[in-house]
Amino acid sequence: MPWINTYAKSDGTKVSGHLRLPPGARRETALLGMIVAGVFIFGNSSTTAGADAAPGQELPQPQSTSIYPIKWPAWENQPAPRPEPTVSYPIVFPSTASGR
Repeated sequence: MPWINTYAKSDGTKVSGHLRLPPGARRETALLGMIVAGVFIFGNSSTTAGADAAPGQELPQPQSTSIYPIKWPAWENQPAPRPEPTVSYPIVFPSTASGR
């Protein structure tokens, strides 16, 4: 979106500086603005309990049931796992004298 500086037309009319939008940008911007406004209006409504609930009664919020850091019984007593080879056969690599 280029900025157009102040200039004078061939008939002497002075045109002040302005921002020139590409074709269709105003319609797309208006459509995006309406979508954002709709999400803002409908997304912020409070949720109420089911049909049997009293008017204005809100749903209970979820509570965290976990305690961090998570520890298992005898966590500190277990030895660290030892690395194991991924293959049980020797891998023979070609030497540099093979011409490769």
